[in-house]
Amino acid sequence: MNEYRTHNCNEISLEDVGKKVRVAGFVQTIRDFGGLVFLDIRDMYGITQVVTSGKPEDVDFASHIPIESSVTVFGTVRKRDEETVNPKLKTGLVEIAIEEIKILGKRTKNLPFEVNTEQDIREDLRLQYRFLDLRNDRLKNNLILRAKVIQFLREQMTKQNFLEVQTPILTSSSPEGARDYLVPSRLHEGKFYALPQAPQQFKQLLMVSGIDKYFQIAPCFRDEDARADRAPGEFYQLDMEMAYATQEDVFSAIEPVIYNTFKEFSNKKISQYPFPRISYKDAMLKYGTDKPDLRNPLYIIDLSDFFKKCTFKPFIDRTVRAIKVKGHLSKGFHEKMLKYAMSIGMGGLGYLEVQEDLSFKGPIDKFIPDDLKKDLLKLADLEKEDTIFFIADNETRAAELAGQIRDELGNRLELINKDVFEFCWIVDFPMFELDDQEKLAFSHNPFSMPQGGLDALENKNPLEILAYQYDIVCNGIELSSGAVRNHDINIMLKAFTMAGYTEEEVKSKFGALYTAFQFGAPPHAGVAPGVDRMLMLLTDSDTIREVIAFPLNSKAQDLMMGAPSNVRRDQLRDVHIKIDVKD
Repeated sequence: MNEYRTHNCNEISLEDVGKKVRVAGFVQTIRDFGGLVFLDIRDMYGITQVVTSGKPEDVDFASHIPIESSVTVFGTVRKRDEETVNPKLKTGLVEIAIEEIKILGKRTKNLPFEVNTEQDIREDLRLQYRFLDLRNDRLKNNLILRAKVIQFLREQMTKQNFLEVQTPILTSSSPEGARDYLVPSRLHEGKFYALPQAPQQFKQLLMVSGIDKYFQIAPCFRDEDARADRAPGEFYQLDMEMAYATQEDVFSAIEPVIYNTFKEFSNKKISQYPFPRISYKDAMLKYGTDKPDLRNPLYIIDLSDFFKKCTFKPFIDRTVRAIKVKGHLSKGFHEKMLKYAMSIGMGGLGYLEVQEDLSFKGPIDKFIPDDLKKDLLKLADLEKEDTIFFIADNETRAAELAGQIRDELGNRLELINKDVFEFCWIVDFPMFELDDQEKLAFSHNPFSMPQGGLDALENKNPLEILAYQYDIVCNGIELSSGAVRNHDINIMLKAFTMAGYTEEEVKSKFGALYTAFQFGAPPHAGVAPGVDRMLMLLTDSDTIREVIAFPLNSKAQDLMMGAPSNVRRDQLRDVHIKIDVKD
């Protein structure tokens, strides 16, 4: 017999009645009825009720075990009395009559919060005592699901003949969009490793090496601010790359993996499969974001040309976007939307309501000439009782603000169907954009292949060049980013030159790729869905921290381990670092 247990706490059943068994776990509850004490023993798998004999010494001992102590219990399985049957438990028909109970790990401190409760607990306290927080069924089940999802992803990738390869954690710093985490070198004074923001260069080098299909569940490290769907520091992605592949090949490989995973681990409907494709340009116009939540039926239209014919000064020479809402809205609703618009930096929120006779009512009605009002009804497909909201600014800002207003309207009007997953591909991202100093910069992934190749780089307006870049979006969350890679050294150098890099800088920052691409690199493409974000969606979690065992908080601190922390001077001396402490 095992020293601590013969059965898990969910395994005791009527078939075991009369048998001697041993279980182990945490004491979840104690119910003292004077002559008898009932205890619920909880392990990772379930709960078993145990009960003392009527002996005073047994009652006294059991009633004084601190809650959440770990124990082992030996005894005989028996049927519960009919009035004590618990249909909510798998073991609710039986109990164990205690013959021996031992405390294996006694709780000697007061609990900072009640374990296994649904009550709200401050997140900082939960993270400080994460080992207790993980005893909660919800978080425990999230970790169990995480393990199953990762195993399922691996199985699907290996079935498609992808080879799992682990790439280095200590690597060189490279400009990939976020700040690096740097690791000082002991052996090479004044030099640093960087933790990889993604295995981007390594997976491309594997393609040059002749690995045909690569994948891994890859840890990625980025020193960036936290969001609900972004963990500061460390996150994981299903990283994959394919040689001799086009964009369509990547879609054909990864789309069924995502679909099958969500179908396997959720009861929600996947409304469209294959996933629809939306160009970046159309997404920004229709939804105001490249991460559209397609569960929201509202969409944005452009009325810039129409308002060139009107006299409303705030809309003159501006990009004007509009959103139509069906049905009557109250004055209070308009006031709340105005307050929200002001909170996101808008000067106001114009609107018009369509009356029974198809006339308009609203703050800007008088600025629209009567002979143009029928045109507006037709352009916006307006009917009686509809309301149309207007957003005006420069083109970039108008799209962004309209997207936020669309999201807010969808939430306030409860238009979002919470029982579906709405996936889409966002494709045809611009290769370049202007940065804050009006200089040309990469808009997405610098390693992407421009559509049209070298000819497009040499002959087209840089801001009109599209790239073979694509994202998977689900319910307004970006699940993955990918691209057909730039494997041609001449195209690579031209693209980086246009973005302000010299050839020497490319050699310095991307030396391995620069060299490798001169040795017959095959065309290749890939994508990297975020594992944490997939789990966040599958579990309906509000933040990504709910699906990570030991996450950093929103300030990138590990409150349980006390990281980041000070280190000893001799440790700093070993890596040739001296801290300049300011008074």
